[in-house]
Amino acid sequence: MELERHEQDFRTLGLKVAAVSYDSVAVLQNFSERKAIHFPLLSDQDSKIIRELGLLNESVGKDTPFYGIPHPGVFVVDAKGVIRGKYFEDDFRERDTSAGILLRQFGLIPSDAKSEVTGRQLSLTASAGNATVLPGEHVVLVLDIDLYPGMHVYAPGVEGYIPVDWKMKESSAEAAGQAEYPKSEKLYLKAIDETVPAYRNHFRITRDITIAQEDKLKPAVDSAGRLTVEGSLRYQACDDRVCYIPQTLPLKWTFQYQPLDRERVPVALQRKAPGK
Repeated sequence: MELERHEQDFRTLGLKVAAVSYDSVAVLQNFSERKAIHFPLLSDQDSKIIRELGLLNESVGKDTPFYGIPHPGVFVVDAKGVIRGKYFEDDFRERDTSAGILLRQFGLIPSDAKSEVTGRQLSLTASAGNATVLPGEHVVLVLDIDLYPGMHVYAPGVEGYIPVDWKMKESSAEAAGQAEYPKSEKLYLKAIDETVPAYRNHFRITRDITIAQEDKLKPAVDSAGRLTVEGSLRYQACDDRVCYIPQTLPLKWTFQYQPLDRERVPVALQRKAPGK
């Protein structure tokens, strides 16, 4: 369903999508009709392809109807059949979103889920790969930062100066991964006769957050079904002559929460345990 929501983004990039599962053709047809899925759903009922790709979830008992299920994930394959990206998780309750993959693999950020923040020496856009989130999803957060002309900020790892620092507010509703900073430039500062790692003009910082499971997530969702995630960006900007007072900018992302879809196909189509 999350793939379906970004179908137009895939089309814009010239990408095609297909999903493979161990479900029968009848189950997949029932699901695609109920949820209005428009891309191909391919049935690997004996898990042959799942095994060949090394994706079989061996932790599932062979005497259960769920045996044969794969570890969830995505391959990005080019026109020559070469795998250009792999996004997989051991825990079936967690997975990368297609929006996050589009962002990381192709730099595409959806037009929604954005907010603008203005500081004294820079402006930034805080965005996210997804506007709607489900329990267990890995969502990519993005900061696009534009420094005013003549300004620079110090990169992480600088010695003796205050580097740019993106922090996330602790929350039981999500777990934040490490911020990923771009490669900095070595900037020579004539006034102090030093060369330091710094950023100028435009740069982008990204990080993943993992949305919590339902029991921890629901208490953080408001009456309108929205989940808000907060953080801050601290920096000290300088020009060729002056280093200005350090600034801290508040950051906020608001998502629409979508509960897990637990609707099942009719009993007659449901997978049975071996021998039943």
